[in-house]
Amino acid sequence: MSFTYTLRESISGFRRAKVSSVISVITISISLILLGLFFIITLQTSKLIDSLRNKVEMEAFVAEPISKKEIAELRSRIENFPGVEGVEYVSKEEAARIFKEEFGEDITAVLDFNPLPPSFKVSLKHGSLTAERAAAIHASLASLPGIESVKYWRELLELLDRRTANVYNLTLGLGIVIGLSAIFLVSNTIRLAIHGKRRLIHTMELVGATSSFIRLPFLLEGIIQGFFGGCIAALMFYLFIRFSSRLLSVEIADFFHMDPVFYLFLLGTGIVLGLVGSVISVIRFIRRVAVR
Repeated sequence: MSFTYTLRESISGFRRAKVSSVISVITISISLILLGLFFIITLQTSKLIDSLRNKVEMEAFVAEPISKKEIAELRSRIENFPGVEGVEYVSKEEAARIFKEEFGEDITAVLDFNPLPPSFKVSLKHGSLTAERAAAIHASLASLPGIESVKYWRELLELLDRRTANVYNLTLGLGIVIGLSAIFLVSNTIRLAIHGKRRLIHTMELVGATSSFIRLPFLLEGIIQGFFGGCIAALMFYLFIRFSSRLLSVEIADFFHMDPVFYLFLLGTGIVLGLVGSVISVIRFIRRVAVR
C-alpha cells in the first residue's frame, strides 16, 4: 500500500468535513489543556503533601534513669526497625538548649532544674510516612523497654492520606470524562468521513481491497486530528508559561513551570486520543457501511 495514497486520502477526509474536523481538533486541544492543568495541580499538590510528610518525625521519650549502654542498645534496636530512616539521640542538656532556642527561655533558670527527658528523634523512610505504617512503627517503639512515651503528628498523616486519595480520585475521574469526550468527538468526525465515502468503500470491497487498505486512511485522519490538537495545547501552555514568568510572581510562575517532557506528553496524548477515536469508528462503522 502506498503511504502517499493513505496520507492523501486522510487529508481529503479532513478537508471534506472541515467543520467537524476543526471541532475535533479544538476539542482535543481543550481536553489536553484541562488534562495538563489537572496534571500540574496534581503534581504540585503531591510535592506539597510529600514536603509535609517529610516533616513528620517521631520522638520517643526515654524513661529515667538510663545508662549509656542502655541508650546505645535502644538506638540500635530502633535503627533496625523496618521503615526507620535514621535515629538521633537528644540528651537532657540538648533538649534544654533546643527549648531555649525555640521559646527564648532558659528552663533550668525558671524551674531550678531540667524537667525535660532525653529522647530519640526517629525519622521515617518515605514509604513509611503514611498513617497506617507510622502507627505500626509507633506501636513498636512504645513497646520497647525503657521508652516512656512516643509522640508524632498522627492527625496530620491521617489528613494527608485522606487528601491524597481525594485528589487522586478527583483527577482520575475528571481525566476520564475529558478524555472520553475528546474520543467521542473524534469518533463522530471519522464516522461522518466514513459515511461520506460509503459508496467508495463498498466498491473497494467488491474489487477485493483489503480491510487495512480501506481503514488506514481513516486511522491516520484521527491521528492527524490528535496531532494538531496536541500541538495547539502544547503551544498554549508554552506561551502561557513564558508570559506568566514576566507578568506574575516567581512563585506562581514556578508553579506552572514544566519540563520539555510535559509538552511531549501532551502531543503523545493527543495522538492517542485521535487514534482511539478513529479506531472506534472504523470498527463500528466500516463494516456497516460496506454491507449497505
